Amino acid sequence: MPHPRPTRRTPVRTPPISTEPETAPAAAPVASRGEPARERPDAESRRWLARLAPAARDRDAAIAELYVLLRGAARFEVRRRAAMVSHLRGEQLEDIAVQAADDALVAVLAKLGSYRGASRFTTWAYKFALLEASTAMRRRAWQGREVVLAGEQWSLLAHGRPLPDADAQTAELLRAIAAAAQHQLTAHQREVLVALAVDGVPIDVLAERLNTTRGALYKTLHDARRKLRRCLAADGLLPPTPPRSG
Repeated sequence: MPHPRPTRRTPVRTPPISTEPETAPAAAPVASRGEPARERPDAESRRWLARLAPAARDRDAAIAELYVLLRGAARFEVRRRAAMVSHLRGEQLEDIAVQAADDALVAVLAKLGSYRGASRFTTWAYKFALLEASTAMRRRAWQGREVVLAGEQWSLLAHGRPLPDADAQTAELLRAIAAAAQHQLTAHQREVLVALAVDGVPIDVLAERLNTTRGALYKTLHDARRKLRRCLAADGLLPPTPPRSG
């Protein structure tokens, strides 16, 4: 069963989101790549998990504190991406941040069991808000914009004006890619590949327009690239893909 959305709280009156850059909230610093994964959650993270457990006496207070953290993260990400939607005012950006925090809270509570302690709990939860906010901002940036699914645009790669530093080998490769896309890919694969790789349509926006999922689009993109690589390798334009071991 889908998780029920948390009851919308009466928002605390805060000033509208400013478009001025701001440093990330200090509550959830991102661990460096070289930091080794913890074998078990640290003490603070264990306290979060205990307080958020269904039977915890102060669960409501813990959820309220978590929501404040997520809202701060969402507001930071919305502010960081505000240039994408320069036509929106502060109140509208604040609404996007609040909605993203709501969605992130639902996701965090639903996935508490998947937390393994590789990072601090607040860092782990913080990423949910960043994801929801960035997705919402991309969708809003493309709201009202037409997504043209034109797989025929591959011909433009082969016959368009060459780049200043393009040489004969590059032109040959572009022609081969266009030919392979036209003859080896399905119409759907060409449309998805053009939208994502050429037109730069965000994958979550394309998934919404096509009434499908990100996972399905990723698979379509993967299959299309594999077909193109195999075809180009057969023509001697790319090294052959080594066979999988095992």
